[in-house]
Amino acid sequence: MAVGLATLGASVAEAGPVRTVLVMGDSLSAAYGLASEEGWVALTAERMAKETPGWRVVNASVSGETTAGGASRIEGELARNQPAVVVIALGGNDGLRGLPLKQTRANLEKMVSAARASGARVLLVGMRMPPNLGKTYTEGFAANYRAVAEAHKVSLLPFLLEPIAMERASFQADNIHPVAAVQPKLRDHVWPALAPLLK
Repeated sequence: MAVGLATLGASVAEAGPVRTVLVMGDSLSAAYGLASEEGWVALTAERMAKETPGWRVVNASVSGETTAGGASRIEGELARNQPAVVVIALGGNDGLRGLPLKQTRANLEKMVSAARASGARVLLVGMRMPPNLGKTYTEGFAANYRAVAEAHKVSLLPFLLEPIAMERASFQADNIHPVAAVQPKLRDHVWPALAPLLK
């Protein structure tokens, strides 16, 4: 047994320390209505284990979370997990509640700034709002993500649900949360934006 442990220790030392990807999201990232291992974040962790060993994922996503909630939590999550990469996928609940665009942007800026100040690389994952909220709001909402990414020079994936947004069958009965069958599509949509940050 001692030999086995010594060998394990050597292989771990050679591999180097494990680095962390912290995901700050809402129900779309928290696998709402699904088993946690079925969600795109867990599927991304599986892919990372195969393709970029030496990384782990901490999913700090909370169903119902707004950007204000994320902004209030991020310092604690950064201190606790010391991530090398932070994925910020918040804002959908702000939009559904019609919260002021300036407020949402300020919260996104706070999160991105905190993550960058900690030394982490950042992937900002955007959301889009349905047209019933009005053109001014929906366009301003999408523009927030571009503006924050450009101002802070961080990576941007403009719309998390882009591969499935127009397919009613891709969503649960609430027409908001994706079903398990399409979670691999979300993983594969996020991956090209995330993978370069893992190098």
